[in-house]
Amino acid sequence: MIQHKAYQFRLYPNEEQKNFISKTIGCSRFVYNHFLALWNETYSTTGKGLTYHACSAMLPQMKQTEETIWLKEVDSIALQSSVRHLADSFSRFFKKQNNKPQFKSKKNPVQSYTTKNVNNSIAILGNRMKLPKLGYVKFAKSQEPKGRILHATVRKKGSGKFFVSLLCEEEMHQLPKTNAAVGVDLGITDFAILSDGQKFDNHRFTSKMEKQLKREQRKLSRRALSAKQKGIDLFDAKNYQKQKRKVARLHEKVMNQRNDFLNKLSTEIIKNHDMICIEDLNTKGMLRNQKLAKSITDVSWSSFVAKLEYKAEWYGREIMKVSRWFPSSQLCSECGHQGGKKPLHIRHWTCPNCHTHHDRDVNASKNTLAEGLRIKSFV
Repeated sequence: MIQHKAYQFRLYPNEEQKNFISKTIGCSRFVYNHFLALWNETYSTTGKGLTYHACSAMLPQMKQTEETIWLKEVDSIALQSSVRHLADSFSRFFKKQNNKPQFKSKKNPVQSYTTKNVNNSIAILGNRMKLPKLGYVKFAKSQEPKGRILHATVRKKGSGKFFVSLLCEEEMHQLPKTNAAVGVDLGITDFAILSDGQKFDNHRFTSKMEKQLKREQRKLSRRALSAKQKGIDLFDAKNYQKQKRKVARLHEKVMNQRNDFLNKLSTEIIKNHDMICIEDLNTKGMLRNQKLAKSITDVSWSSFVAKLEYKAEWYGREIMKVSRWFPSSQLCSECGHQGGKKPLHIRHWTCPNCHTHHDRDVNASKNTLAEGLRIKSFV
């Protein structure tokens, strides 16, 4: 089965290449903002927006105009991709899939541009990667991309590091059948509890770094205040920018730790089970709980479920989502007796009907599995 798979690598550009990447990012951002303003203006006067083809047709003229002739210096496909992203954003907006497109800012911690592979313009040769107009750039080859490269997204992060993401089209082979199904209950104390009794610890990556993050962020605030008192723009304040990169590196470290954990756990579950039953959580609604919002953000349930879903599609597994209203914590997994709603501090309970002693989370995962299998039998 042909599937799309992304690979991410760290780039090590020289100074000239760094400047060119920054210039391409800036030009892509300018084009996006220019056509967004034009799109909004056209919509307000005519009641109709623009299209990708209408905007793309204006790009050659912009490259000939004296005010924007500098757009010729960068990759033309990157500029077209920027227009495509804008058109796609408006398309999703009108389908009520996302909010209205906003102007891009150079203050965002992550800046990027996307380019396509045309006539083998993106290629890998040893530990160097060929990118349009950028030439060969050194990169950390942590794995071997397979299949045909479709496009590349070059990112400059707040930490000052450069990365490239390659989207490849490749043949994915299904994993051998295990004839096993599992229910998964997601929590905060333990990140994931399986119906077979396995528990995976919530490592609390942000909490462990919280003290250091607070200290470095206070330094950042003091340096911002100092720069403002001296009348120095923050972009020109070297001490502020140095501290800003330090804080960004700490956030990046937390993100990498969490991502590594989620990838390893999701892969392990996918490899060992043909069907995974999981609750369809309303994460956005749960974040309204101020006492739990920080903990819920740290565990990244949504990201974990997304990884399970695309890996299941790759390897021929099945994800069965159980309604968030299903009372998995209230039912006895042995006899089916339903008790009342239990406060979160109650982690163990005994069924008044069959007198089975339950671990709250393991019992919930068993009920989730049973409900998932029941739904599957009706599909």
